[in-house]
Amino acid sequence: MEIVVLGAGSLGSLVGGLCAREHRVTLVGRDPHIGAVRDSGLHVGGGFDFTVHPAARTDPPPTADLALVTVKAFDTEAAARDLADCDLDAVCSLQNGLGNEEVLAAHLDGVLAGTCTYGARLVEPGRVECTGIGEIALGAPDGGDSARAGRVGRALQAAGIETAVADDMPRRRWGKLAINAGINPTTALARVPNGALSNGPLAGIAREAARETARVAREQGVDLGDEAAVAALDGVVEATAANTSSMLQDVNAGRRTEIDAINGAVLDRAGRPVPVNRTLASLVRAWEAGDR
Repeated sequence: MEIVVLGAGSLGSLVGGLCAREHRVTLVGRDPHIGAVRDSGLHVGGGFDFTVHPAARTDPPPTADLALVTVKAFDTEAAARDLADCDLDAVCSLQNGLGNEEVLAAHLDGVLAGTCTYGARLVEPGRVECTGIGEIALGAPDGGDSARAGRVGRALQAAGIETAVADDMPRRRWGKLAINAGINPTTALARVPNGALSNGPLAGIAREAARETARVAREQGVDLGDEAAVAALDGVVEATAANTSSMLQDVNAGRRTEIDAINGAVLDRAGRPVPVNRTLASLVRAWEAGDR
């Protein structure tokens, strides 16, 4: 399969590298990382140890069977426009937050929803580290069966990626949002690894953010229980205790965060107050508006 990965940062490079063991892959990202991959290949370390030589460029190719979108949520509109001139059969978002699939579908056909629990860290140009082996789940954005999702799922499985073709993507997307709403801003504001949320006051903040998110999910017609959301969050905290969340990585690097697509998405859809999500979003936004 011809696969283009749009957004070859940490996660995009990891997923693209795994795919390149079996498929023809093009990584689309920024220099100096893209230049290093083009010159010397991509080394995948951490949970793996191999080097692959995917194509690497700063703009999408004219055609591919599948586009995996891993850009930051605030870059989704630009990514959709970039892919509009690419002849594609399927487009799958593996991004954080809500709303990405809708933005992509406004410009592209064959859009699938996806979640990814692999952990990744870009060590240096040309080198990415897998910090946790997880799973990719994908399917129709509104749920139900999808032949297109089945084809994509089989391709990812052929590359050795743990993959589930799911008919309940709305619930999975909201479940991931609950996890991210608890972990990302809390660790970013406190400047701590994920494991610091296993107990104490930070754990209480993260769990309540997840509960609020589950309540908003139910308002939206998605069956996600409070304690199911908390259990999922606790499981990720335990499995990724030593990891630095993506939002903390952004804060440490002085970059814009995805707060609008995570806790901001909870606020935008809430029919009643969600004070923990509001406070977390306000604090991160205040940091972004100030001197990063």
